[in-house]
Amino acid sequence: MDDFWIILTGALVASSCALLGCFLLLRKMTMVGDAISHAVLPGIVLAYLVAQTRASLPMLIGAALFGVLTTVLIEVLHKNGKLQVDAAIGVSFTWLFAIGVILITFFADKVDLDQECVLYGEIAYVPLDVWISNNGSNLGPISVWLMGANLLIVLAFVLIGYKGLLITSFDPMLAATVGISTAFWHYALMSAVSLTTVLSFESVGAILVVAFLIGPAATAYLLTENLRKMLFIAVGAGIVAAVGGYLLAVAVDGSIAGAMAACIGLEFMLAFLFAPQGGLLTAKQSFSKKDKQVVDLDFH
Repeated sequence: MDDFWIILTGALVASSCALLGCFLLLRKMTMVGDAISHAVLPGIVLAYLVAQTRASLPMLIGAALFGVLTTVLIEVLHKNGKLQVDAAIGVSFTWLFAIGVILITFFADKVDLDQECVLYGEIAYVPLDVWISNNGSNLGPISVWLMGANLLIVLAFVLIGYKGLLITSFDPMLAATVGISTAFWHYALMSAVSLTTVLSFESVGAILVVAFLIGPAATAYLLTENLRKMLFIAVGAGIVAAVGGYLLAVAVDGSIAGAMAACIGLEFMLAFLFAPQGGLLTAKQSFSKKDKQVVDLDFH
């Protein structure tokens, strides 16, 4: 039964991250998840100073608020500071992370308080933290409930906001012309990314969250030019990586998160080499056939 809970948690995280990752990829902001993983540190420290406890809930609230603040800061630096997106991301998360380190030094240096002890979870421990009802019934791992609820929120967000997300991702000028607020959909998307990232950190760990945000979306991007198909392929690739990664980890007795991330990388490389349109080897075969046809025409 533990195997089922671990795979289910991985699949739920993969699905949420893959859906949002597709829009991040189209907006060239895939490293936002990595930036949030560092930039939430001051939010964790401030939450501890206010609540005077290391309980998960206030820590997650503080981290989520600073995750949103990070995305706002990135957008302000990009739009108003005329910085490229990658430069705005780099400046934002290093600055906020440094502030978090300073806050720990001055106010919480005697407390074991850092991102690893609060947010960086381990998917192998998911079956150990279960939800016990008032009558003593075991309702299953808390992570499964959290990530299931988060997936429903993400699904509702994508379904309801599909048109706005589609137009603002591909053509912001057209969106402004037809009265769709680019800023609203940007911050709505970033809020969803921040919530998903912070909740997923506690369940599966930071590396796996970043891998699920980028890998399946990048794989799907190589396989189709249709956004609806891209979303389905990305979710499928994420779930396959979650299942395949767990089986690989059991086979080699290794890290589950590492094996899942390795499967994501393998999926991307297969798409990179064999994608029907634009795959590296597919393109070479296509060029070879065209060259042969040219030679045949010249010969005849």
